[in-house]
Amino acid sequence: MSLYVQYGAGLCGPTGWRNYDASPSLWLQRMPVCGFAFRGVGPAFPSTVQYGDIVKGLPVAPRTCDAIYCSHILEHLSRSDCSTALRNTFSYLKPSGCFRLCLPDLEQLARDYLANGTATAASVFMEDSYLGTQSRPRGLVGLLRQFLGNSKHLWMWDYKSMQQELVAAGFVEVRRAAPRDSNDPHFDEVEDPSRWRNNLGIECFRPA
Repeated sequence: MSLYVQYGAGLCGPTGWRNYDASPSLWLQRMPVCGFAFRGVGPAFPSTVQYGDIVKGLPVAPRTCDAIYCSHILEHLSRSDCSTALRNTFSYLKPSGCFRLCLPDLEQLARDYLANGTATAASVFMEDSYLGTQSRPRGLVGLLRQFLGNSKHLWMWDYKSMQQELVAAGFVEVRRAAPRDSNDPHFDEVEDPSRWRNNLGIECFRPA
């Protein structure tokens, strides 16, 4: 039986995939007995999305996945947590299993910054990279929104650095990818071309 896993699924939960997300609001909504009280906290996650943290480990047996996908997740992890996430991803894949990912491209953001000769160049870079903070959250509501939102980027990657990280985790045949250019049509169910535009897409495999 084929197993396709997506982590960092957000509101994208196709039935052909086992979908996980580590959002604190999802964790609250999925709490037994009292979870119903938090249904208005954060977005309404589809029933096909389960709580699961790729860093702590997903409830997935080793070497059982045909393919794994994540989009705009790894940049929200610290440097060391990203390494752990990639090692876990590798461990879940079957031999020859495929991993596809999409995340912001630091090199492209830097090129855009250097090409922007206006006084707003730095501000645009900080906003587009989600590295800056316009204002510190104030009060309980502000702190709660920050905790539940998790929108800040903790570590940025370009192709060369992510390729090196994937190889270190054991992956082979690492290449730049475009949306929906996989030989496996199942990826069409989770890949949103708008999330890949001007970003970095990569495909790689666990060795056979």
